[in-house]
Amino acid sequence: MLVVGGGIIGLSIAWLLQRRGHRVVLVDPSLDGPPAPGAGSQAALGVLMAQVFHRSSGRVWRLRQRSHSLWQQWIAGLEAEGHRLPRRRGLLLLAADAAEQVRQQRLAAGRAPLGLPLSLRSSEQLRALRPELPAAALGGLHSAADGQLDPPSVMAALLASARAGGLRTLALEATGIERRGGGWRLRCGDGTSLDAPWLVLCAGVATPGLLAGAGHDLPMEPVRGQALELELDDGPGWSEPGSGWPGVVVWRGLNLVPRPDLPGGRRCWLGATLEPGGDADPRALEDLRGWAGAELPWLQRATVVHHWQGERCRPVRQPAPVLESPEPGLLVASGHYRNGVLLAPATAEWVAERIEGAPA
Repeated sequence: MLVVGGGIIGLSIAWLLQRRGHRVVLVDPSLDGPPAPGAGSQAALGVLMAQVFHRSSGRVWRLRQRSHSLWQQWIAGLEAEGHRLPRRRGLLLLAADAAEQVRQQRLAAGRAPLGLPLSLRSSEQLRALRPELPAAALGGLHSAADGQLDPPSVMAALLASARAGGLRTLALEATGIERRGGGWRLRCGDGTSLDAPWLVLCAGVATPGLLAGAGHDLPMEPVRGQALELELDDGPGWSEPGSGWPGVVVWRGLNLVPRPDLPGGRRCWLGATLEPGGDADPRALEDLRGWAGAELPWLQRATVVHHWQGERCRPVRQPAPVLESPEPGLLVASGHYRNGVLLAPATAEWVAERIEGAPA
């Protein structure tokens, strides 16, 4: 099996296939060095939003629920191997207006019969939390089952685990694909080529170009996401007594992730922006720095420790993600947009089932 793309999706696919007894080669130019500038997984904050997803049916709903279940198994297995996977439990969606508050109330009522309890938080309950939340929030919806998983840690664990199990990795650029007999040939930037009966493309914004060489049209667009790591300079941190934040907080589509696992418990991740076209917008960064107009004194005084960005891959004219088999032996698992970390296990399972269920 050839897997092209070493982000969270490619690593998950390679890891699962290898664990299920397949011989796998993972190809990505950044495997043995720093990540490529703009790599999609580098923009990810790892927010796992499954139970509070606004729909209750359809393909994406099923993928989210399946991935949510699989992540619990994957995390347990990786930690049993000795890998450390920092994560935060709980996710709080804040309501910025009355319409959003009504939607949250309906969602909480609709989830209860499904055995997915969500709890509503009043504005008075929100005001009691420290550090303080946006004063304009009318209320909130909390999911104890959702949360956040640290992307760099889980990617490193998947790669190390798969390599220990026999995964072969090649730090090469994929430059083209072509049908070859009963399988596929992958051309690489050093002039070499690799042949395999199955080829899995999960190379983000590079996927459409590789497919075009084989006569397939799959338009996708880059959407840049900028993110920040901040450190509080005063007041209660997230690991100190009196901090009542119930996990990740989402305000006007932007995520603030407390980092109690880091020294001092006073750091957080904040992101990520949505900037179609791939060019970084200083105005979007300014809005992020102010956490979408929250005007919180503790946030304004916080120090920027790190600023980074990446490009997510969004499909054009079809919903994310793209899970397709354009031809026998060719699988596309790309275009996950903002939910690559969440949907990685279900995507890997989809790939494995297509391979293992194919006619001999």
